[in-house]
Amino acid sequence: MSIFHSINTSASALTSQRLRMDTISSNIANAETTRATINENGEYEPYRRKMVVFEQNEQRFSSFLRRASSGVHSSGSGVRVSEIVEDDEPFKLVFNPNHPDANEEGYVQLPNVDPLKEMVDLMSTTRSYEANVTSLNATKSMLMKALEIGK
Repeated sequence: MSIFHSINTSASALTSQRLRMDTISSNIANAETTRATINENGEYEPYRRKMVVFEQNEQRFSSFLRRASSGVHSSGSGVRVSEIVEDDEPFKLVFNPNHPDANEEGYVQLPNVDPLKEMVDLMSTTRSYEANVTSLNATKSMLMKALEIGK
């Protein structure tokens, strides 16, 4: 195990959480966007909420088996974003007959973004990011103290 293993793990988590924050920010910014994409019928569709999916950096069983058989014991090697998926929750219908995107009954399809849910996700992401920064700083402090032992 490298002395930089924990720094690399924290760095991967920081990078992943940063992308999650960017995705949440995009969701909040597009919470009222009614013309985000064009569907297969050639009609505009509202913005669809996006979510980030994380996975462990090293998932192959063979790598874990190889490490175990060589006597090297190590926990995972960080996280990464495996994909960004769209939420398939239906769009919200709001009665507004004066809106340019209203259908014949006067309803407008709005994005499936709930600002409250996005703020809770953003707070959770921020806390995870802060925890990883704290971990990184603690590791850096321990490495600096280890270097001072030789003085």
